[in-house]
Amino acid sequence: MSIFNTGKSLLNRNAKVVPIFITINNDFVPYAACAIASLTRHTNPKRRYRIIILHDGISFRNYYKLRNLVTRNCEIQFRRITHSVYLRAIIRYCSTRTGSGDFFSSAVYYYRSFIARLFPQYNKAIYIDSDVILLDDIAELYDKDLKGNLVGALVDPKVEMVPEFREYVNKAVGVPYKEYVNSGVLLLDLKGLRKEHYLSRMVNMINKYDADLVAPDQDYLNVICRGKILHLESKWNMQPVRGDLPEDTKLIHFNLFKKPWNYDDVDCEDIFWEAARRSGFHNELLRRKENYSVEDKRLNEAQLEALIKKAATLAKTKEPLIKNDDL
Repeated sequence: MSIFNTGKSLLNRNAKVVPIFITINNDFVPYAACAIASLTRHTNPKRRYRIIILHDGISFRNYYKLRNLVTRNCEIQFRRITHSVYLRAIIRYCSTRTGSGDFFSSAVYYYRSFIARLFPQYNKAIYIDSDVILLDDIAELYDKDLKGNLVGALVDPKVEMVPEFREYVNKAVGVPYKEYVNSGVLLLDLKGLRKEHYLSRMVNMINKYDADLVAPDQDYLNVICRGKILHLESKWNMQPVRGDLPEDTKLIHFNLFKKPWNYDDVDCEDIFWEAARRSGFHNELLRRKENYSVEDKRLNEAQLEALIKKAATLAKTKEPLIKNDDL
C-alpha cells in the first residue's frame, strides 16, 4: 500500500467497513474526486467506509488533494497496479487496439478485474467508475443479497438504445442483449470470483482469442459471469437521458461520451457541478471545459461514430469472438 493511505480518524482494521473501489489514471483524478465528494456526503455516520483507488501513477499534488476528501467515517487508500504476468498480457493486448473505434484500449479499464485477487481481506465489495455521482448511501447497495451470484450489475441501457450495439452483443459477444450488463457499477462477490479464478480466466481468454472487441473488459465480464449476474435496479446506475430523473435515483452515471465537464446542456449537469464544488477540483474542471474545443467535440463525436460502425462490422461474425472455455 502507498504511504499516502490515510483516514483522519484511523479506522479499526478489524471493524466492518464498506469497501469501494475506483480505478483511475492521473487525468481521471478530478472526476473521481467528484464521485468521492458525492459519496462521502451520503454516508451513514454509524458505518465505516473505505475507498480504495487503483491507479497507474498519480501526481503528489493529486494525492494531496484526494486526501482532503477523507471524513470521520470514510478513509481513502491508494494501490498502484504494478507489473505482473497478468498485467503484461493485458498491456500487450491493449497496445494493439488504438484505433478510433477503440475507446476502451487503456489497461486502466481492466484494473477492476484485479480486485478479488489483490484484496483477499474482503469477501464483498463495490466498484464504481470515476464518472458517477452518488445521491444516496452506497452502503445500501453493498448490503444487497447477491443470492449466490458473482456480480450485481445493471443491464446496459445504452446497448438497448443502439441497434448496432444490440447486434454486436448478441452475435459477437454471444450474450443476449437483455442480459448484457454495464460494468461501471458493480457489486462483487470477491470470495466467489477468487474461487472461479476470474482474473486468470480473463487473461487466458485474452491470450487465446486476441479478439477485437468494442468494450473488452465489459465483454469478458459478461461472458465469464453469464448466468451468475444479479440484475440491479436502474436507480443504482441511472444513465441520464432527456426527461426528469426518477425520484428514487441513487447513482447517476455519465456513461460514454457526453460528459458535463466537456459539454453544455448535459442532463443532470447541475448535480455534477454541485459535487464538483466540494471536490477540490472545481476551478480545474471549469478550465478543462473552457479549453474543450470545437475540434475536441468533433473528434469525440467521430469516435462514437467509429465505435458504432465497429460494432456493426463485428456483428457480422458467424459465431462469438470469445468463449468461456471453462464452462
